Amino acid sequence: MSLMKSVATFGGFTLISRVTGFIRDMVLANFLGAGSIADAFFVAFKLPNLFRNLFAEGAFSSAFVPMLSHKMVSDGRDQAIRFASRAISVLAFFLLIFVIIMEFFMPELINLLAPGFRNDPEKIALAADLSRITFPFLLFISIVSFQSGILNSLNKFAAPAAAPVILNLMMILSVFIFTPFGETPAHGIAVGISVAGFLEILWLHWFLKHAGVKIRLQFNIFRLIKTPDIKTLFKRIAPGVLGSGIYQINMMIDTIIVSLVGTGAISWLYYANRLQQLPLGVIGAAISVALLPILSKHIKAGADSEAFATQNRAVEYGALFSIPAALALIILAEPIINLLFQHGAFGEFQTRMTALAVITYSVSLPVYVLVKALTPNFFARGDTKTPVKYSIVVLISNMILAILLVKPFGHVGVAAATTIAAFISFEQYRRGLKKRGYWNFTPELRGKINRIFLSTLVMGLILYAGKQLAFRIYPDWLSANYTLKIGLLGGLCILGVASFGFMAKLTGVLNINDFLRLLPHKGKKHVDQN
Repeated sequence: MSLMKSVATFGGFTLISRVTGFIRDMVLANFLGAGSIADAFFVAFKLPNLFRNLFAEGAFSSAFVPMLSHKMVSDGRDQAIRFASRAISVLAFFLLIFVIIMEFFMPELINLLAPGFRNDPEKIALAADLSRITFPFLLFISIVSFQSGILNSLNKFAAPAAAPVILNLMMILSVFIFTPFGETPAHGIAVGISVAGFLEILWLHWFLKHAGVKIRLQFNIFRLIKTPDIKTLFKRIAPGVLGSGIYQINMMIDTIIVSLVGTGAISWLYYANRLQQLPLGVIGAAISVALLPILSKHIKAGADSEAFATQNRAVEYGALFSIPAALALIILAEPIINLLFQHGAFGEFQTRMTALAVITYSVSLPVYVLVKALTPNFFARGDTKTPVKYSIVVLISNMILAILLVKPFGHVGVAAATTIAAFISFEQYRRGLKKRGYWNFTPELRGKINRIFLSTLVMGLILYAGKQLAFRIYPDWLSANYTLKIGLLGGLCILGVASFGFMAKLTGVLNINDFLRLLPHKGKKHVDQN
């Protein structure tokens, strides 16, 4: 499967997941708002997701997927699946112990991760209770991540990309199923999170079984950790925690520092981050997930030129989608937040505060996507140490900047620190890959990115003019009914996509054939006729 088709498959299902995620967040905003209960819940929700992104989707997957891909090529599918079974067994054992320990020390952990709660014992108690309910999700979703890695190595991207839809739907349904029996609405939704993790395991188990993959858990753990391949896996895991999870770590640092700002600040950053996660997840994660097994196989086969070309295409696709998405978010931040979240307990003030964070985060969106496109180049070569060195610099930079900026600029200063750290991260990856001869910007690629910037600038001017015209015709647009809001915002989005598409085609950065090939019959016919 080509990189473009793999990205489109994963990205398409991820888009569905993100859309259901927005519906989920609309429900959360309605029932939880952006107050004390919401702040406590989002800390409890972020906690298992932080460790999930660090260990499961971060360090474990970054070390596991290249090893599995290499074994598929060198040792055959059966041996690769046996390795996967051993790896999942070891992962599940140690994560189970970790979850149990954290359940006992949850109040202390909340004190560490949300120091702003210390003056409110009830808030700490609520956050600890909710975190104890959500934390088993870490174990379940980590197993899901390994299942996804196996399917991705088999070039099956759809089922893993669709799995998060289960979490979103379960959290929505929890409002009606579990919330009536909970102490607060947040308790019922927290139960739904852990239930969703278990359901995702069953979902991917069915697809693995359909693909002829049988994962057999092994319980002789202390013998397994002495085997050469598991030893190699763990050697690569430790540095990978920082290397692949820097974005999540920075988000948690944001949460820790912004908890000092006051009630609501955690929620403003959460909703802003969720909005940025739409393009970042659909574009950045899709490229990263699709690229890693493809690069691993090229490098294992010694096909350096193919690896270089594949990396070029990944960067090009990342820039093509993320640069216009970033500018569109900056221009339409407040109308989007207003439409999605301003109802129930989420008011006009919360919309303005969240929109400011969205604008600040969006500046860094393209570089975060490009970092996701460049990171697999190291992991595919078994190099997990270099990303760690880069991540330590980014981590320290983000922390220092957040501390310096939080007092004068509040939650916006914390978001700005993360944005600046993203640029530092990108520059390190660019220079590091060039120095090692793994990859560098070619003149052709630079030219394409410059034309993408030009196309985006034209789109931005047209989109801004359209927004101003909409406000002139409908001055009370943001307080109008949903039908009018959706119509106006939908029209602006169509205007933005059309203007960028026209300019991208005019400047030669948009190749229609790449997209036609995603439709095998039509694409083949079109190509043959040319």
